[in-house]
Amino acid sequence: MPAAGIPGLGDPAPVFELPNQYGEAVRSADLAGAPAVLVFYPFAFSRVCSGELAELAALQPEFRAAGARLLAVSCDAKYSLRAWASEQQWEFDLLSDFWPHGAAARSFGVFNEARGMAVRASFILDAGGSIRQILRSNPDEPRRAADYLAALSALSGERN
Repeated sequence: MPAAGIPGLGDPAPVFELPNQYGEAVRSADLAGAPAVLVFYPFAFSRVCSGELAELAALQPEFRAAGARLLAVSCDAKYSLRAWASEQQWEFDLLSDFWPHGAAARSFGVFNEARGMAVRASFILDAGGSIRQILRSNPDEPRRAADYLAALSALSGERN
């Protein structure tokens, strides 16, 4: 059972507003009407995060087919995220939870206070903004692509 104030399955996702790698504001309200996948990860340019997001970038056709928007969230500054996205040629939003440091990650219950970073947790949201699934992994292990595909399939099944 989640701690008080931390969202669980079936709960509405916490409200947030974060800049993407271009400085454009992305609000939770912007996600209404379509599924979304919020991927919290520790840091840009790190080995595991780079591999994990590259795998998600390769799954973009599946995300589009499910009508789901992919949003990756870290506590890095938007300038670092822009350089990283440009280097990798990623076309999805990388959101900066830099300041107030980790506020969005805290609201989702996935901020590691001791290390000042988000832990590896992904929130699969339905079109109404409710949390349908939560995918987690250890800091040194990427989440499995198969789990994202299963979550997208389940979302598609709910819409039909």
